[in-house]
Amino acid sequence: MTETVNGPSGAARGRKTTKRAGKGLTINRVYTTEGVHPYDEVTWERRDVVQTNWKTGATVFEQRGVEFPDFWSVNASTIVTTKYFRGAVGSDTREQSLKQLLDRVVLTYAKAGKDNGYFATDADAEVFEHELTYMLLHQVFSFNSPVWFNVGTSSPQQVSACFILAVDDSMDSILNWYKEEGLIFKGGSGAGLNLSRIRSSKELLHSSGGTASGPVSFMRGADASAGTIKSGGATRRAAKMVVLDVDHPDIEEFVQTKAREEDKIRVLRDAGFDMDLGGHDISSVQYQNANNSVRVTDEFMRAVEEGSEFGLRARTTGEVIETIDAKKLFKDIAQAAWECADPGIQYDSTINDWHTTPETGRITASNPCSEYMHLDNSSCNLASLNLLKFLQDDGSFDVDKFVKATELIITAMDISITFADFPTEAIGDTTRKFRQLGIGYANLGALLMASGLAYDSDGGRAFASAITSLMTGTSYRRSAELAGVVGPYEGYAQNAEPHARVMRKHQAANDAVRTMHAMDIAVHREATKQWAQGIEIGTKQGWRNAQASVLAPTGTIGFMMDCDTTGIEPDFSLVKFKKLVGGGSMQIVNQTIPVALKKLGYTNETIEAIVEYIAEHGHVIDAPGLKTEHYEVFDCAMGERSIKPMGHVRMMAAAQPFLSGAISKTVNMPETATVEEIGDIYFQGWKLGLKALAVYRDNCKVGQPLSSGKGENKGKDSNAAKPAEVVETVKTVVVEKPIRKRLPKTRPSLTTSFTVGGAEGYMTSGSYPDDGLGEVFLKLGKQGSTLAGVMDAFSIAVSIGLQYGVPLETYVQKFTNLKFEPAGLTDDPDVRMAQSIMDYIFRRLALDYLPFEVRSQMGIHSADERQRQLDTGSYAPVEEEVSEPESLKTKPSESVDQAEGRGGVEAKDAKPSAAAEAEIKRETQVDGDMVAESARPAPKQAHTSAELLQVISGTEVDAPLCFTCGTKMRPAGSCHVCEGCGATSGCS
Repeated sequence: MTETVNGPSGAARGRKTTKRAGKGLTINRVYTTEGVHPYDEVTWERRDVVQTNWKTGATVFEQRGVEFPDFWSVNASTIVTTKYFRGAVGSDTREQSLKQLLDRVVLTYAKAGKDNGYFATDADAEVFEHELTYMLLHQVFSFNSPVWFNVGTSSPQQVSACFILAVDDSMDSILNWYKEEGLIFKGGSGAGLNLSRIRSSKELLHSSGGTASGPVSFMRGADASAGTIKSGGATRRAAKMVVLDVDHPDIEEFVQTKAREEDKIRVLRDAGFDMDLGGHDISSVQYQNANNSVRVTDEFMRAVEEGSEFGLRARTTGEVIETIDAKKLFKDIAQAAWECADPGIQYDSTINDWHTTPETGRITASNPCSEYMHLDNSSCNLASLNLLKFLQDDGSFDVDKFVKATELIITAMDISITFADFPTEAIGDTTRKFRQLGIGYANLGALLMASGLAYDSDGGRAFASAITSLMTGTSYRRSAELAGVVGPYEGYAQNAEPHARVMRKHQAANDAVRTMHAMDIAVHREATKQWAQGIEIGTKQGWRNAQASVLAPTGTIGFMMDCDTTGIEPDFSLVKFKKLVGGGSMQIVNQTIPVALKKLGYTNETIEAIVEYIAEHGHVIDAPGLKTEHYEVFDCAMGERSIKPMGHVRMMAAAQPFLSGAISKTVNMPETATVEEIGDIYFQGWKLGLKALAVYRDNCKVGQPLSSGKGENKGKDSNAAKPAEVVETVKTVVVEKPIRKRLPKTRPSLTTSFTVGGAEGYMTSGSYPDDGLGEVFLKLGKQGSTLAGVMDAFSIAVSIGLQYGVPLETYVQKFTNLKFEPAGLTDDPDVRMAQSIMDYIFRRLALDYLPFEVRSQMGIHSADERQRQLDTGSYAPVEEEVSEPESLKTKPSESVDQAEGRGGVEAKDAKPSAAAEAEIKRETQVDGDMVAESARPAPKQAHTSAELLQVISGTEVDAPLCFTCGTKMRPAGSCHVCEGCGATSGCS
């Protein structure tokens, strides 16, 4: 797309040019045609963007008649309209077309490039403008969100999403940290810093002779500040990273900080406080607004490996003031991460071994999502390529276009530093001196699947390695060329040798890649060429940028590009929901699947059968005609064949040697994961050469949307009798045999249809006329199926227990929060989400048959009660009536024949209401004295795409609620992103 030339060269193409002294870039057309503007090559259409509050149905955003290309999805256009269009909604100055947004950004970049001597001629500047416009218009790549927010507006021209601050061992510096962090949060961005320069609580203050407070104490003030700014109106929580070195004397306190707070949350919750996400009382706990990470060195990790001791050093003198067992501390880190997902781990020796500017200073910290790692008081602007855009119709990867796109994007990103504003003077000074960039990509998971490669496979990792190497190799080659045009970065002369050394390390890693298929062979061949050229040019001219690449979460901009997968992540699920024009959604099988099946050699007829099977079941197991050896190609982050934790770690290790920075990613682990398994993940991350790693064990946090009001206390049972009391109360015990209380032949009953995670069923509950629930019958699955049989047997067991006196609340306590598939969205307004069929059934039974006081203690409330709590601060009604459950205020069913059923439970054919009867097609079969029914599915409801995604993929029970629209978010790197509105919980 571009080449470096001396002097102007546009005249050869017959274009009028403006001559400049010195060098400049010649920009060649790749995507565009001379004389045709990119806007004129697409079909544009008008759309209405309307968003409603998920709780009340009230309209929260409305802009009609916005203009987008016809190939942009409704979701992408909605996110861009609501998040990136500038101007007051409803005013004449409000942007209403994608053209206006792209022009605002692209023309600013093109003008700055011309003004600062990047182009050989004005004609080259115009080609740059058109090529950049085309790639953004066609979703080939995207800049990070601050570019879309700020560039070309009257606001400060902030282009960076990632910031690293610094704090020294003085009160002035600590208070300045609070101030600078607050300013960054106010702008909607996040920051990270290392607190290891602050003296520990085990060291003395020279001025007074007293003991220092230690960094953990100062974390409290910063956390409170972040929480206040968040609650003051931000659309996402303040994103921040706090790092402490492993040799800091307060490291043990730091490791336990958030785990202790999680214990506090449990105690407060059990005492009746509202500790759910967004609850009124959650703000009473500390350190919840930051990700914590421990910086470990090779010395420490070797001590862990060898089981030896490790010294903690004073901050002022560097002397060892305490010796600890390294293996115990490492286990404590894993234990805390098991309990609350913090701390993560950053591998300090590896990070600084790949550091291009060590003569200026060490790398001590990262941004909140851990992908940007460089000097203190610096920033990085990001952009991400959509990898799927380079997959050609013949199944090959378009290497040439990928190279041309990468070099143009790097050029644009470097140009942005010439006009960018920064939140502090120190950050602006460092960024302009070192010009850190962060090019990355999205849709890797989709590309691998479409190419017939499993994410967790040698072939998948080889392809990912080759692509990442090509991206960074091309970026540094272009950076070296830019150094010849507009000069190397200011700090290069001081760091010339270490910078060149890191380039050679990247090149050596590239040479070590072992390719396996024609696709990665072609990509790797070009990567080898790019590294050789880049080092040759850079050795002569230097490099324009101290850093070139990272792998960011790409949450919001991933949706803007209509990506199936974000960052380095695998596909989330095989079945997704597509938002439709005019509202509503439709279920579709991931469109990458047919492409993958064709790549694997299946016929069209077989592909249709497999796709139909996936649409019905949500997975590929036993799909007709699909070879078992191909199952792994369709493994996803969630579902029946979810990728194992080490599969994620190995993929990170495949890409890491070819990145200037690191990778934003959290390794999700099942609830059953052990402390030892988390420790092994952290240990293997070090062995495999990662720079940072975080884990999340499912359901490890209390403050989650579906947590019950009563939890399991840690430690000893507070209700356990003391030994002395046991002695005093030892008496003869008379064991009485329980007596079964049968239901009368005619009794009240209630038939409820339900849908959980796409699975439909019916529940009929019969009750004693004066004494509560007595039997439950469940219909789920086709008659005669294993599932139907299991549910029949389960119904019998529960009914027998109820008739022998087992309290309903006991069943509710045992079966709510039980988690397995199907899980997700329900069609019941009182129970919006369920972790399993059992979770739903017993929440519904609790609402129907338990008194308010009993179920309220278990955190089970109706929709009306939850709304009342929002309005009045109390779930309870003004005048509570608990004498008769609402479900029993119905007309009793007609008398039915009753007989002793299998297993000793009474069976009946309950007559449903007229409305329910209209929905049910009876196919009655008599098996002994048991009567079974089969039901027609209830009508489906329309939901947001974010809600519907959970129907298929399973509920992310620990994901936060979106602060913008209130729906559940899903993971994107180490952050979360809302697919409904594009809001993120951290970096963009």
